[in-house]
Amino acid sequence: MSDTAPALDLSLDDAGALAPLVSAQEAADRIAAGAFLVDTRSEAGRSANGEVPGATVIDRFQVDALFDADSPTRLPQVTGPDTPIVVLCGSVRGSGPVAAALIAKGFTDVVHVEGGFPAWKDAGLPADPPVAPQG
Repeated sequence: MSDTAPALDLSLDDAGALAPLVSAQEAADRIAAGAFLVDTRSEAGRSANGEVPGATVIDRFQVDALFDADSPTRLPQVTGPDTPIVVLCGSVRGSGPVAAALIAKGFTDVVHVEGGFPAWKDAGLPADPPVAPQG
């Protein structure tokens, strides 16, 4: 299991410095050009705020299992170290450590979204609505 942590104790500046930050629109442009979008938000976060169509949801603690070249559970979208990857979370405190872990694994084209999912929604980019609470 990976030791990638939520890193909520990092300052926004520290989290943003872990890997290259891009605007939500630049992230969308990268995705349109073929980048692999991973959403590291929790199920509760996605249910409460909405989801990005086409994103692959990953557990931030499973980075090793999902991205290591020799892992039997490696994601099929990850074809090599030059796979372009966009990491999205609720904020850079969540996406920064995951993006940094991918860079440490040798991935060369990894970015994360400045402002996270809220910035994505604010930019008017595609998002499914939150799941209505049951009850």
